[in-house]
Amino acid sequence: MKNILVIGSTGQIGSELTRELRKRYGAEHVVAGYITGAEPTGELRDGGPSAIADVTNGPQIAETVKKYEIDTIYNLAALLSVVAERKPLLAWKIGIDGLLNILEVARENQCAVFTPSSIGSFGPETPRKMTPQDTVQRPRTIYGVSKVTTELLSDYYHHKFGVDTRSVRFPGLISYLTPPGGGTTDYAVDIFYSAVRGEKFVCPIKEGTLMDMMYMPDALHAAISLMEADPTRLVHRNGFNVAAMSFAPETIFAEIKKFKPEFEMEYDVDPLKQSIADSWPDQLDDSAARAEWDWQPQYDITAMTKDMLDQLSKKL
Repeated sequence: MKNILVIGSTGQIGSELTRELRKRYGAEHVVAGYITGAEPTGELRDGGPSAIADVTNGPQIAETVKKYEIDTIYNLAALLSVVAERKPLLAWKIGIDGLLNILEVARENQCAVFTPSSIGSFGPETPRKMTPQDTVQRPRTIYGVSKVTTELLSDYYHHKFGVDTRSVRFPGLISYLTPPGGGTTDYAVDIFYSAVRGEKFVCPIKEGTLMDMMYMPDALHAAISLMEADPTRLVHRNGFNVAAMSFAPETIFAEIKKFKPEFEMEYDVDPLKQSIADSWPDQLDDSAARAEWDWQPQYDITAMTKDMLDQLSKKL
């Protein structure tokens, strides 16, 4: 990777990934792509080049790629799961029509492309425990359908045109920098804000609901490590299961109480979020990622909880 374009640089993952890529590759080599109304601010704006890069505008993406001599695109443009269910047509337009624009630009300009998939690409028929790398994917949400399509389209452009496409299936992501933005797993971020503010947490996911989660530093590590990996080792490409921890609401609540004994939680289940959570796996088998590009998470639930509480206490 010499010159990188991050599309969706002001979003949940992009805002942190852009900063990390600039640290590793040099600020002048990482362009923060954004859409009108979501312009970079602060460090994102001042720390390196930025450009309008709307995935629904193919010629605009092509112009930016040529202007900055881009060889690698991180395509992070998407609606999160709950928002997508409320706006399915927009979710498809951004997630799939936008991806086609990116892949075409990549084909014409010899760019590598990272477009994340998700645990949402699985459905109720998928094995729930230690979900295999290769298994049935029949999601019942537009978010999930678009993620499966993302994997298939990316594989197609690799096999048909030789485009270097790669992706991981992200679990729920937990960060102290970026606030929640409409995902099913966002409760696992919200709960930390409540704990630090001294508020009782009202959990929208019912007790006993297991979902894979990952601390954002590990997510950034996964996205960058995969794109740096030796392509001759990759049996799979789109998308790799990656895992770090799996927990239910009562588990993370108990972990936080070790540091904040006065913390309280009650349940008020959101039917939409719960129905989505119930269709996802409990825990992914990420042995393919470990074997093909040496994936290894750095944070378990205890290390993540301590760091989240420490960082949010400083922030708030």
